[in-house]
Amino acid sequence: MTNTSSNIRPAPDQILTDIADYALNYMPTSQEALDTARYCLMDTIGCGLLALRYPECTKHLGPIVPGAILENGARVPGTDWQLEPVHAAFNIGAMIRWLDYNDTWLAAEWGHPSDNLGGILALADYLSRTKQKTLTIGDILNAMIRAHEIQGVLALENSFNRVGLDHVLLVRVATTAVATAMLGASREQIINALSNAWTDGGALRLYRHAPNTGPRKSWAAGDATSRGVRLALMAMQGEMGYPSALSAKGWGFYDVLFRGKPLSLRRPFGSYVMENVLFKLSFPAEFHAQTAVECALQLYPEVKDRLDEVERVVLTTQESTVRIIDKTGPLHNPADRDHCIQYMTAIGLIFGELTADHYEDAVAKDPRVDGLREKMIVIEDARYSRDYLDPDKRSIANAVQVFFKDHSATDKVIVEYPIGHRRRRAEGMPLLVKKFEANLASRLAPAQCRKIMDLCNDAKTLQSTAVDKFMDMFVV
Repeated sequence: MTNTSSNIRPAPDQILTDIADYALNYMPTSQEALDTARYCLMDTIGCGLLALRYPECTKHLGPIVPGAILENGARVPGTDWQLEPVHAAFNIGAMIRWLDYNDTWLAAEWGHPSDNLGGILALADYLSRTKQKTLTIGDILNAMIRAHEIQGVLALENSFNRVGLDHVLLVRVATTAVATAMLGASREQIINALSNAWTDGGALRLYRHAPNTGPRKSWAAGDATSRGVRLALMAMQGEMGYPSALSAKGWGFYDVLFRGKPLSLRRPFGSYVMENVLFKLSFPAEFHAQTAVECALQLYPEVKDRLDEVERVVLTTQESTVRIIDKTGPLHNPADRDHCIQYMTAIGLIFGELTADHYEDAVAKDPRVDGLREKMIVIEDARYSRDYLDPDKRSIANAVQVFFKDHSATDKVIVEYPIGHRRRRAEGMPLLVKKFEANLASRLAPAQCRKIMDLCNDAKTLQSTAVDKFMDMFVV
C-alpha cells in the first residue's frame, strides 16, 4: 500500500491573509500612534548615528563589495553612501540596532519593532530617488505603525524563543509585508512574499545566550529587514508563493519549527503596538535590566564610597530576566556585557551612569566590576513575573538592595516601570528629544543638527517632507 500526497493547493493560511489585508488596506487614525511613530523615527535614526562611533559596527557597513555604489540608491544616514535598497536596508538595520538602545516590545516574544525601519527607509528612499513613487515621511510613519503592529501582535502570545528561534524572524515577516505593499503589490503578491518569509524559517537564538553571546545579535535584525526587502522585490517580479507555508503537515513552519502548535492572534491588527511600545531613554541596556539600572543609579550616592565594604547585592527580578540575562563567569565582548544584568547593575553602582562606552574592554577591565558581579544574587519574584505578563500592566520590575560587611544595608529600591514605558510617556518624551539631539551631535555638524531638530519638532511639516529630501539631511 502506498501513500499518495494530494497535489491540490489549499487556500492560503489565514495568518498570511490577515497580515496581507492589514498591510495593504490599513491607514492609521490614532493621533497617539502617529505622534509616537514620529518620536520613534527620531530615536531610531539617532541610535544609528551614535553607533557609527564604534568600529565593530562600521566594519559591517558600506557597499557589499568595494565600489558597489548605486547612483540614486538609498542613502545610509551619517555617511555619504548610496546603495541598492536590499543592502542599504542591512546597513540601516545594523546601525540602528547595534547599541541595543532603541525601542522594545515585551510580550510572550520580545523584540525591537523599529528594526523594520531599516527596510522601510531604504526602500522608500530608493523608490523616491528613482521617481518610481513620491513618498513622504508621513508614508514612513504609516509604514512604521503597520510594521510595529504586525511584529508586536504576532509576539503577544507566540513565543519563538521558547523553541530556540530568534525574534528577528518577526522583523523579516513584518518588513516583507510592509515593503511589498509599499511597492504597490496586489493582495496575492503580498501573500506570496509573506509565505516565503515564513518558509525561510528562523535563526537560532544562541548568539543571545551564554556561552555564545556575540555581536551577531546586533546585525541580525539588519539581516532580517534586508531579507524582507529582497522577498518583496522578488514577489513583484512574479515569484510564486507557498499557501500552506505555516500549516503544511510535516513540512510547514508549525510542524517543523513550532512543535506543531499554530500561531495565535490575541487581537486584531490596528495601532496598539506603536501606542504601547517601550523606549530606552536613559541608557543602552537590554530592556529587562532597565529598571535594575535605574535602581542602581538611585543607590549610587550611598554605595560609591563603600564598594570595598559590600558583602552582597540582591537583585530581585522577573522570570524572563533570569532566563535571558542572569549570567556569571567571564564576559567576552560588549555584546556579552549588555546582556548581563549583573554587569549593567555593577556599572550603575560604581559609576552612577551607563553608556555604550561602559561595555568596552577599557571599562570591563576595571577589577571593581567583576568584583561586584561576584557578590550579586539574582532572585525571581513571582509577582514581578505575573505583572510582566499582565497585558494591563506590562511592568518590567526590578529591585536592588546592597548589604555591607558591618551588617548595615541600603533600602530595597524598587522600580516597576522604566522611564520609557507608556505609563511614564509624559516624563519620557522630553528625554527622548534630548537624547536625539545628543545623538545627532555625535555625528553631524551643528548646522545640520539644528535643521533636523527644527523639522522633527514640527510634526505637520515633517510628515509632508519628501523621503529623499529628509535622507539628504543626514549626509556626511
